[in-house]
Amino acid sequence: MVGNLHNHPKVPIKDWRRSKIIATIGPSTDSYEAIKDLIASGANGIRLNFSHGSHEERTRQIRWVRQASEELNKPVAIIQDLQGPKIRLGDFEGVIEVKRGHTLPLEFNANFAETGHIPTQYDLSDKVKRGERVLLFDGRVHTVVTAIKEGVVYAEAINDGILIKRKGINVPDTNFKGDVITPKDRNDLIYGSTQDIDYVALSFVQNADDIKSLRRLLTGMNYKAKIIAKVETKSAIDNIEEIVLESDMVMIARGDLAVETPAESIPVVQRRIIGLGQKYSTPTIVATQMLISMTEELEPSRAEVSDVATAVLVGADCLMLSDETASGNYPIEAVKTMQRIIRYTESNSPLSVTFNEPADHSIQVAISQAVIKLAETIEAKAIVAETKSGATAINIAARRISIPLIAVTDDIKTQHQLALVFSVEPYLRPAGEGAASKITDWLRENHVFSSGDIVVTASGQHPGVVGTTDTIKVRMLE
Repeated sequence: MVGNLHNHPKVPIKDWRRSKIIATIGPSTDSYEAIKDLIASGANGIRLNFSHGSHEERTRQIRWVRQASEELNKPVAIIQDLQGPKIRLGDFEGVIEVKRGHTLPLEFNANFAETGHIPTQYDLSDKVKRGERVLLFDGRVHTVVTAIKEGVVYAEAINDGILIKRKGINVPDTNFKGDVITPKDRNDLIYGSTQDIDYVALSFVQNADDIKSLRRLLTGMNYKAKIIAKVETKSAIDNIEEIVLESDMVMIARGDLAVETPAESIPVVQRRIIGLGQKYSTPTIVATQMLISMTEELEPSRAEVSDVATAVLVGADCLMLSDETASGNYPIEAVKTMQRIIRYTESNSPLSVTFNEPADHSIQVAISQAVIKLAETIEAKAIVAETKSGATAINIAARRISIPLIAVTDDIKTQHQLALVFSVEPYLRPAGEGAASKITDWLRENHVFSSGDIVVTASGQHPGVVGTTDTIKVRMLE
């Protein structure tokens, strides 16, 4: 049990970090020692990229994460990131030169040497339509579909360039019609349902129906993970509000997104999604190339430092490292660097997040607002919230308060999931009357709080029951 009564908090309350860090496991961090170092250095979540690796490797890594979490007395969320439709060029020898005006024949699993058709790893012929764009080699070669005949997509090149095997294909104008969960994803979900996983990240989300489809699958498997919608397509941006409403968390996956939409739009889109996340109490993740130079260099670029700080300033719940910790030369240093930037930004920020009033007018949201207003008025040292599902803590955190937020739950899955929510420090304790008071007393005994500190608690008359928070108390600690 993480956070048991025999383990003391390691960080003073004044130094608690509000924005959280997710690190991706890969060849550079595929050991218990490396995973433990990532968590000790500041990672609150571990991402497992199911585009790579075997289930046997994942089982070992999940065991390592949980072992390190126990040893460090730190709750950690584990994310299963599904591959989604693998839209890439297939295998062929050498480099294909492309000239503007050329018509390129694209065919699923074609033999280029025999047919002259360029192979793809996904059958585009029943998805794309005439006039739609197909961006090859991760957006380097732009083409427009001119015809589809007998399983072959004919696309006219708009610019000169080259093609190399296995490089990415983007189709920003194409509707996948609910086909974003592939047979491989389903197999990976069956595996994940037997493992200790907290979140499932769905790739290439187009609309809210994709999230609903995944939720039905998870329910059928009795898979208790929450859903992260990866926003990386033009369609997702067009349907962003309904996606944020339907999801448990949203990831701004800026790599593919910057190919499918104008690169200059990404900062504005990022800010809009984070704002919607706050409005609807849906936590947000900013991902891709945050400290990418640290895959090769010990220090980040000044632009990357600014990028990380900006994500903190606008109120992202989490910042994610991908290649930096999966395959980079300095994975631990990347986490430490991100933590330093976050701490400095939070301690010295001249700005505060402007919060949009919540669209939800439920009793639970109203109580969360009342807790915040009271805590701010009396300058409370912390808010302590009892929660079964995590909803109370998430609703309070969505307001991006500067007051530390302590969540108390008897559900270990909820504790792990709350590890990724802005400002929340989740503790695992048995449900029962006075759980918030007991954790407050324990923190006072261990010098997190001091005599005279004021704490606001939120609890319910039915401990351990979802949606029953109805009591607010003010305590001055002796």
